Amino acid sequence: MTTERRLLAEQLSLGYHDRTVITDLDLVVPPGQITGIVGANACGKSTLLKSMSRLLAPHGGQVLLDGKAVHRMPAKELARILGLLPQSPIAPEGITVADLVGRGRHPHQKLLARWSAADDEAVAEALEATGTVALADRPVDELSGGQRQRVWVAMSLAQRTDVLLLDEPTTFLDVAHQIEVLDLLTDLNATRGTTIVMVLHDLNLAARYADHLIAIAGGTVHSAGAPAEVLTAEMVTDVFGLASEIITDPISGKPLMLPRGRHHDRLPA
Repeated sequence: MTTERRLLAEQLSLGYHDRTVITDLDLVVPPGQITGIVGANACGKSTLLKSMSRLLAPHGGQVLLDGKAVHRMPAKELARILGLLPQSPIAPEGITVADLVGRGRHPHQKLLARWSAADDEAVAEALEATGTVALADRPVDELSGGQRQRVWVAMSLAQRTDVLLLDEPTTFLDVAHQIEVLDLLTDLNATRGTTIVMVLHDLNLAARYADHLIAIAGGTVHSAGAPAEVLTAEMVTDVFGLASEIITDPISGKPLMLPRGRHHDRLPA
């Protein structure tokens, strides 16, 4: 099992040059749970993840990991604890799948230390878990979008961090592989206690797989809590400007959002 880590943001303000995206945001990531972050396009979800992984310095406030400001932690120390899978990552030209997944082990290697049996085991387990063993010797740039996404997830798994941040991990995946990846992350959380934070566009998948849901709107937290508390018709209207009906998912028991739209609405308003 991994060590439970306390990750939170205090009065966090973020942006690019003179444009502010996040303003005075406070949030707490429950340790050892899966947190889903949802919100409309350009609301700051990806920007928030970048700052939580120290890729983007805050304009104000701070992100704390076990009481330490992440932007003051040495990069390698942070990378041994916290991993990030960003949107649309770019692989070095010509690199093979096995080599890319192996890069997830770099934070754990000391200067001049040799590749170890533990590194081999971590890479093999990550390839097996993501169904990419057969792709190990292929160049990443020859893969389909869905295959590449699974390889990037494998690299994140090989890093074996206590906290894993994922920005749209189901991008480019068909529905079957979306469920496979989300089931895999649930397994990782259940077996190793990894704290997982993932940005998802699909509200229903976020509600089904997350223990804790955070809705972002207007550069701050609109609501946070259990999916049944957060995924409400009022939240969908406030955050997405969409009329909807919320029912109970007959499979998971979690809330299920049905958009009303203009053409197929048979329910009374």
